[in-house]
Amino acid sequence: MKKSEVLKIVGQNIKRIRLEKGLTQVDLVGKIEARIDTTNISRIEQGRTNATIHTLFKISQALEVPLSEICDVYFSERI
Repeated sequence: MKKSEVLKIVGQNIKRIRLEKGLTQVDLVGKIEARIDTTNISRIEQGRTNATIHTLFKISQALEVPLSEICDVYFSERI
C-alpha cells in the first residue's frame, strides 16, 4: 500500500469518527490539547499531510477513541 493511500485512509477514519460524534472541525480543534488548527485538521482528513503520531494520539483523545481505530488502514476494506 502506498504512503498516499495510508494517509487518505487515516484521514477518512478521522473524518468518519468526527462526523459520527456530530463534531465540526472547529469543535474537534477545540477539544485537542495541542497546537493544531482547522487548516491542519482539514489537511489530515484529506490525506494531504503526514501527521505525527503525537498529533494522531491527541486527535484520538479528543475523539475519545483508541489510536488504533484512527490508524486502522484495513477498516475500509471490511465495509
